[in-house]
Amino acid sequence: MILGNGLVVDALVLTVVLSLLPLGTSLVVGLVVAVLQAATQIQEQTLTFVPKVVAVGAVLWFSGEWMFAQLVEYLT
Repeated sequence: MILGNGLVVDALVLTVVLSLLPLGTSLVVGLVVAVLQAATQIQEQTLTFVPKVVAVGAVLWFSGEWMFAQLVEYLT
């Protein structure tokens, strides 16, 4: 038995929950930018990268305290 099933499952669930905000934001922003690029036929590579970085940075800025509190709660 490796570390007990409860700890492993809790760690995996916490990992998924904490990664959903940045990954979901990146997915939504990427989809919106892709639709705008398809509608305007602008195929600039940096146009997809910069909005994603800004959006994920903003999400981490605003939810970072909550994410850190969740990690500390799990570790204690």
